[in-house]
Amino acid sequence: MGLNSIVKFFTPKDRVFYGLFEEVSVNLVQMSNVFKTAMNEEDKGKREQMLRTLEDFEHKNDDITHRLFIELGRNFITPFDREDIHYLATTLDDVADYIWASSKSIINYGIEDVNDTMRSLTKVIDQSVQHLQVAITNLRNMKDIKSITDACVKVNSLENEADEILDNALKQLFLIETNAIELIKKKELYQDMEIVTDKCEDVANVIESIIIKYS
Repeated sequence: MGLNSIVKFFTPKDRVFYGLFEEVSVNLVQMSNVFKTAMNEEDKGKREQMLRTLEDFEHKNDDITHRLFIELGRNFITPFDREDIHYLATTLDDVADYIWASSKSIINYGIEDVNDTMRSLTKVIDQSVQHLQVAITNLRNMKDIKSITDACVKVNSLENEADEILDNALKQLFLIETNAIELIKKKELYQDMEIVTDKCEDVANVIESIIIKYS
């Protein structure tokens, strides 16, 4: 038996979930950072290259989520309710899905005019994901409940900020944009990007429900 197998054998089976959730959070932070960097890249070719790499992050997230479900099926002992583990994994996967969906919209619609609204939304997305990572990392021992709660509150606040950005952007879009096709493209992109923050808030809500049950 190799060293890795021995370590795995003696590792409490319920602890594996924390490691997998932390893997997801790291992947999401990297993904959102690439998204933000791409949206601040002036070179259109480089921007599209970066946006296309987000599909790899989305696939990686799918793989980790699949491993979480496998562990959920094979382990009787879990750190918290099985339903909460499933819901947390699903909502985290939704965040990755919608970041990639937003990127695909930019690529497929041929959107080259990256404006302040798009940059502002990617910044909010990136901040939200970073706060989720703080909350998820602290779930492992639940000794710093305040850090978890504060992170979740910040995610909720950022979702409200994204709502306001979207509302103002749509008002301006319908006032200024005269090209109906461009209007539809930008409207759908703005909404997809705002949905990412909704999904982040869903994750925060799941985490808050977990700490209420187990803290």
